[in-house]
Amino acid sequence: MVNSSQKIVFLDRDGVINEYPGDTKYVTRWREFKFLSGAVQAVKKLKEYNFRVFIVSNQAGVGKGLYSQNDLNYITSKMLAYFKKNKAFIDGVYYCTHRKEENCSCRKPKTGLLKKALEDNKIEKFKECYFIGDSFIDMNTARAFGCKSILVLSGKEKISNRRNWEFEPDFIFDNLLVAVHYIVSRHGK
Repeated sequence: MVNSSQKIVFLDRDGVINEYPGDTKYVTRWREFKFLSGAVQAVKKLKEYNFRVFIVSNQAGVGKGLYSQNDLNYITSKMLAYFKKNKAFIDGVYYCTHRKEENCSCRKPKTGLLKKALEDNKIEKFKECYFIGDSFIDMNTARAFGCKSILVLSGKEKISNRRNWEFEPDFIFDNLLVAVHYIVSRHGK
């Protein structure tokens, strides 16, 4: 077993790390992938405070044939290289490429991707766990897994829609960097 005092942050990708492409749209090639301001700095800060950082994202565009698994792999490799170049390190990237109607166990809001991340990294217990996302799919995933839910307003969901929300997330911030500043202020290195 790895250290049971692990601190973990799960991040959605589109709308959290990179610009949200829009409802029913996908980032299908690297030139469409645009890092959000502060995203790389946020991951670097989490690593300075000894958080394990995992990206978990539904990427059904592959299952729908809008782009290939190779396209997704290329985008991911370029994203990770950029993080690494800036001394921000991601512990793992987990995607569900299934369509909703396939009813798989890995598509958020189900928790299969989060379980796989912990299993692959031999994490049996954790001290703190956050899920940062831009949609209520992410917030429901956080709830189902027992993570603190952090909604960022840099992607799909907007504060103007608050009266229609299914529930109030644990925390709401403008973007990933602001969320991370809050998280690390609560935890020593």
